[in-house]
Amino acid sequence: MFNKINIFYGEHQSQFGVLRLPESPEPCPVIVLIHGGFWQSKYNLEENTPIAEDLALRGYATWNIEYRRIGEELEGWNSTFNDVIDAINHLTIIKESHRIDLAKVTVLGHSAGGHLALWLASRTNASQTDNEFNELAIGIQKVLSLAGVTDLTNMWEIHEQKGIKSPVAALLGGTPQEFPKRYKMTSPIELLPFGVEQVLIHGELDRHVPVELSINYYQIAQEKGDKVKLVVLPDIEHFKVIDPASSAWDIVVDSI
Repeated sequence: MFNKINIFYGEHQSQFGVLRLPESPEPCPVIVLIHGGFWQSKYNLEENTPIAEDLALRGYATWNIEYRRIGEELEGWNSTFNDVIDAINHLTIIKESHRIDLAKVTVLGHSAGGHLALWLASRTNASQTDNEFNELAIGIQKVLSLAGVTDLTNMWEIHEQKGIKSPVAALLGGTPQEFPKRYKMTSPIELLPFGVEQVLIHGELDRHVPVELSINYYQIAQEKGDKVKLVVLPDIEHFKVIDPASSAWDIVVDSI
């Protein structure tokens, strides 16, 4: 079994995470979980509860994080990004009171959470430091992007072509033409290489985030010399990759 603890890393109601800690005498490896929902407040971390519980039962400490999203009061366009940094940094504060091994931290994100997971990996590169974002204080061993939004400009273009008001523009405060620097600073494909092991898992039947985003990202990451693996799953749609009852989830667990 495992213990479940809600822990706030900030003062806002969305600045918290749920730590699930296996009953083990030894410090447990940590998996940080970042949920999707195109960064919108109508979706929350409960989406990841089934996989958080599954992984905790397998012996991993899971830190399922919430963050401020589109539709909530934000301090600036970069608030969502700083929240995920602050959430993972908070592990350094709670490590003394909980049995977690920060030498073995994996970040797993689904959809928009996959975007944030890959972006977090880019922050481990000292050359990416800037004044817009807080400093990442945790080393990341591996990132798993499950149906992740790897390219923000491409995702915005796909929404435009479909006549959809793009959440990407809402996240960054405008279009790629209006804020090219913001897109370049936050789109994982623009920030390669990271020097962090990455696994991309994507279903061919995904209608929310086309599999081509992961394929294109994989090719460029390989060209740039990053250690990256791509798993394309036939007959799998967007949400099956976070369904513990699906065959896709077995592949995710094997990749961890």
